[in-house]
Order: sequence, then structure tokens, then C-alpha cells
Amino acid sequence: MKKWLIAAAVAASFGAHADEGMWQPYQLPSMAAELKAKGLEIDAKSISKLTEFPMNAVVSLGGCSASFVSPKGLVVTNHHCAYGSIAYNSTAENNRLKDGFLAKNYSEELPASPGSRIYVTEKVTNVTDQVKAGLSNVTGDAFYKGIESHRKELVAECEKEDGYRCSVYSFHGGLEYYLIKQMQIRDVRLVYNPAASVGKYGGDIDNWMWPRHTGDFSFYRAYVGKNGKPADYSKDNVPYEPKSFLKVSAKGVKEGDFVMVAGYPGRTNRYRTSVEVENQFEWTYPHSKALREDIINIIKNTAPEGSDDRIKYESTLAGLANYAKNYGSMIEFYAKSPLLADRKAREAELTTWIAQDPAREAKYGSALTNLDRLVMQAQQHKERNLLLGYLGYSRMLSTATRLYRLAHEKQLPDMQRESGYQDRDMTRFTQGLERIDRSYAPKVEKAIVFDLLQRYAKLPKAERLAALDQFFGLENGLNKDKLKQRLDDMYAKTQLANSKTRLGWMKKTVADFKASNDPFIQYAVAMYDTNMKREQESKQRAGDFMKARPLYMEAIIAYNRSQGKPVYADANSSLRVTVGHVKGYSPQDGLYAVPFTTLEGIEQKDTGKDPFDAPKKQLELIKQKKYGEYYMPEIGSVPVNFLSTLDTTGGNSGSPTLNGKAELVGLLFDGVYESIIGDWGYDPQTNRSIQVDSRYMLWVMKYLDGADNLLNEMDIVK
Repeated sequence: MKKWLIAAAVAASFGAHADEGMWQPYQLPSMAAELKAKGLEIDAKSISKLTEFPMNAVVSLGGCSASFVSPKGLVVTNHHCAYGSIAYNSTAENNRLKDGFLAKNYSEELPASPGSRIYVTEKVTNVTDQVKAGLSNVTGDAFYKGIESHRKELVAECEKEDGYRCSVYSFHGGLEYYLIKQMQIRDVRLVYNPAASVGKYGGDIDNWMWPRHTGDFSFYRAYVGKNGKPADYSKDNVPYEPKSFLKVSAKGVKEGDFVMVAGYPGRTNRYRTSVEVENQFEWTYPHSKALREDIINIIKNTAPEGSDDRIKYESTLAGLANYAKNYGSMIEFYAKSPLLADRKAREAELTTWIAQDPAREAKYGSALTNLDRLVMQAQQHKERNLLLGYLGYSRMLSTATRLYRLAHEKQLPDMQRESGYQDRDMTRFTQGLERIDRSYAPKVEKAIVFDLLQRYAKLPKAERLAALDQFFGLENGLNKDKLKQRLDDMYAKTQLANSKTRLGWMKKTVADFKASNDPFIQYAVAMYDTNMKREQESKQRAGDFMKARPLYMEAIIAYNRSQGKPVYADANSSLRVTVGHVKGYSPQDGLYAVPFTTLEGIEQKDTGKDPFDAPKKQLELIKQKKYGEYYMPEIGSVPVNFLSTLDTTGGNSGSPTLNGKAELVGLLFDGVYESIIGDWGYDPQTNRSIQVDSRYMLWVMKYLDGADNLLNEMDIVK
């Protein structure tokens, strides 16, 4: 598939589907006229240039998005994106999660959690030909390994320049590959976060809901060595000076205004087949939702609120709850929507279109059939795989497994090692081990593992793994008392809970592991052969998918082009741009949701109890109508959150929402409940993103938390 075919489809269809699409920056110049008509005031070409304003001010945190907002490396993102770092710096005695934190000067700023990164994308290169070179007649595991080998070679060459992290991303299911080069800032510090009663106001109850009144924002700062290059944490490091930063608007936006978002959306599934849709919504989401909710209850019942153990698991709880509610919405709206029927109809139309031309039939005729056959093969052990996947919440099991794998991989030349175990990965590997201290409590983890293993033991014998059964004494069925005793012994005897011991195992040999008496190390040794066999089977399937899905996607793109439909790649955590307007919506018959909430809405919701426990000072300011320069006449108050038609998903959290001049007018942090299913299909009537209004962010900083030092540092447009 040639890039021109995708670009041509964009140019032909953009005007009719303007708010749908997560566009790669290189696609934007072809949309220039439509973007200008919608309200973009800067040159569309500038958005496609990653080393120029505004794109070089937009950064990734590796799971969330963010942006530079000062010449001294000040970075703004969501409160929930900084949650792990806030929790890492919190204890029961000094709970910065609950009470908030503000550094008044550089010396008071705190190191973020180990492994925290700020990634500045500098270059994106189409490397499809290099990645696929010489592999046209190869399939399965050989194809997978060939692709991975070429990816590693490209990455190694790219990372010869110190301070950069490079990755090869797959687009359109492997139809295209792009090499993305990012400067990797390794010294990240926490600067400011509002109290949880602001930053997480409404908690899980309001999550994904509208109206919303959440101050979901926090600040980091990027530091580098005195030479201006990325460096590990040091008290001698200096604030990074970005080439560009965003001005922050105190004027904000009003209903109908143009807005755009640049960020790093995680994953969407808009081109998945009907077989995949049916399995995901009718099996995976329901089972995953139930498991997450059970784990949440286990954590809450095992770690009392306010205890150090609970603080360690607050970030885990937030993530579990977020996606449990997400899956609930998916299930609810799938039942009401024609998603499956529409997907089947699309496939029928595609099949008919292919059959109308002998050349198309010869090329694409078996594309969907082959893909669905692979999908069904991959679903054969889905219940077992789901449970084993959730065992990943065990720090001890996963840490021991990864350490033993590292010992094996170190026996190979670096370029032959599995991704994640190369020399380039060791800093991140080390920091992952260091983070465990502030996210692990034996009593909590043991309860989670006990629950998951009980579920696993109830699987049919043919679905269980002999090595796992033998290690935990499950060969003859479940004996709860014996399993509990086994886990009690393991958690009592292990030394992996000690940071120094964990780090020491990175230097051990395979023989050292086999001779160890540590029960979790013994687990890793016992499971190694089984894990490697399962991984080999997975790679074989992956290689087959990497052949089948691109052909299917090529057919869809050609068909969409013939129909004048939009062509954009599913989100894959790479830099994207989406455009839209500030607009309300109708969540159900007879109701209309206006696009702004106000300070008074905070007061109306307040109960004095978590999660509706606004600070007393804030309630007093609202009662006094202390609006200052952030007053919005159209709503008679200070706007707190607003809605837009922006097409976004997870990973976009923390993305700067920009006006036509590329000034920051908000921070994207959520979507409405009705639009969660948008990961699978865009609906212009219900797709709405939720932003923290920049005026509320500035109001909290000035009047509630006294963050004058940061306000003075930013360029605020009044």
C-alpha cells in the first residue's frame, strides 16, 4: 500500500467527516483548507513539522500526554497521570495525594517515581520497505523474527545518538511502519499537584460522567545535565529549556469554538472484524470487568483506608476502577448499539466490492476469511490466558519471572536478545525494580494471588499448565488450606521484597537461579520452559497476523477511498492530532447537556465526604464569588470543565487542548460515558471529550493554592 493512497483518501473525505479521525501529523497539510474553515489560525503545515511550534511543545509521558508551558521545562499534565509519582512521594504521615503539594522553588521539587520519562518526538520516518525487506515469502515465527530483527537494527542505528529513545511503530495492522525518534528526558520532578479533593473531585462516581467538576491537572519539570543533554537524576542538573512552549489562555473558549488536541492516544479498534468485536464485547469485557472489581474489593478489604498499604495501592486502584467502569460502559452501549450488525454489514459490503473486480478478488478475496481463522485460533485458551494475565498484578511472581528471563537473555549477543532485555532497556528495568517499594504490600498481593489461583484451579484439566499445577500443588484439584499455606510460606521466606536483593539478582547467572532457595525464584525456574513454549506459540500466531491483517487493511483502505470515507490509522500510542468544536450533547431523549460546568456546581455536589469533599477554602471562595479575571460572562461564573467533539481515547489524558492560535485552553482528561464505545466506532452525536478548562486551572493555582511562582513562570494570555 502506497502512502499516496492513504493521503488521497484523506483529501477526498475530510470535509464530510471533519471531527472523526486521529490524524498522523504528515496528513494535516492535505486538510489545510478544511482546517482553516473550521477555525485553525496557524499554518496547517506547522502542525506537521515535529521540530517546530506547536508540536515540539507536546510530549509523551509513556502512557499519558503532556506539554511544555514555560521556557524552564515546566510540564502540565493530568493529576491522574502524575498519580503514581504523587503516591510514590506520599506516606501516611505526609500524604501529598490527599493534601496536595507545591514546590515554591527548584530545590523543593521532588523526584518523580523511578522510571518516569518525558519523551519529545523529533522525527518520524517511514521505514516500511526496510522492515519488510526480504520477508515477502516468509510466514509465521520466521516472519515475526524477521520483522523484529529489522526493527532492532533500525532502533540501534537511531539510538547511536545519546539521549534518544527510538521505536518502530506499526500502522494499519502492519501495512506501514514508522521509525519514531524521541529525546528521552530521564530526570523528571514533581512540582505541583492540587489536593485530591480538587484533582480527583467526584472520584470513581463521576469518572466518565457529565456534568464533571474535576481539577485534573498537575505539573512536572524536566531536568537535564548542564550541557543541555538528558541525564540521570542529579542535584547538579538544570531545568530543560524547550525549543517551544505553549502559552496558557486565561480567555479560554466558548460554545462553538474550534479546538484541537495533539497527544499520544493509546489504542483504538475501529478496523477489527466482527468476530473480534463479538468476542471482545460478549466475553472479554464482562470477564475482565468482574475480575477488576473483585481485585478492587480484595485491596480495599485487605488495606484499610489511610494506611501505608492503601497508599501504595491507590494508583493500582485508580487504574482498576477506571477500566472496570470503562468496560461496563462498553457492555451497556454495545447491547444498545448496532455495532456488531454494522461491522458485519461493512464486511459484506467489502466482500461484494472485492468480488466485483477479478483483480481485487485475486488479491483480497481470502483476506477476511484468513484473518478470522487466526482470530478464532487465538481465542482457544482465552479464559486461562485472562487469569494468567491478571497474575501480573503480583509484583513477586512477575519480578522473579523477568529476572530469570534476563539471566537467560544475557547469555546472548545484545542484538539477539528479546526486546525489553537489551542493554538499552536496563535503566528502565532497574527503575522498575526500584518502584516496587512504594507499590507492594505482601498481605495485599498474597490475597490477590490466592483469589486468582483459586479461579485458575477450577479450569478444566486440559486448560491448566502442568508446571503451574505442580508448583502450587494443584495437580489433584484445589485444597484451599494447602494453597493458602503455600502462599504464606512463599511471602514469608522471599527476599525479593528487599530492593537491594532484587537489584542484585540482575547480575546473577542461570545457575545461580537454579540453586536458589527463594520460593519466587524457584517459581520462575519451574515455569521457564512452559513460559517459553507459550511465547513461541504466541510468536507464531503473531507472525501469521502480521501477514494477514495488513492485506485486510489494504482492502479496507482501497474500499474506503472508493466510497469517499476517511482513512486514518487506529491509535497506537504515536503522536496524533484531532480537531473539533466545543459542543454539548444529548445523552438520552429529553435531555441536553450544556458544554460547560461552573464553580457553583462544585458547591452543589459537595457532601463534605470523599469523593465530594471540596476544600473549605474553595467553598468559601465560591460563596464569595471570587471569580477574578477568569470569569466567563456566558455562564456567569468560572468554567470548570468543558465538552468537545474531539476524537480521543486513553493515552490522550493530559493532552493540551488548543485553540486556533495553538494556545492552551484546557487539558483533556476523560470522555463521557456514552462515548467510551468510541474506541470501536465514532458517533458524532455522542462522542464527547472532557477537558479541564484552563481558566479553572489558573483559578485554583491563584486563589486556592497560591502557586504564584508557577503563574509568573508561564506565559498567560489575558
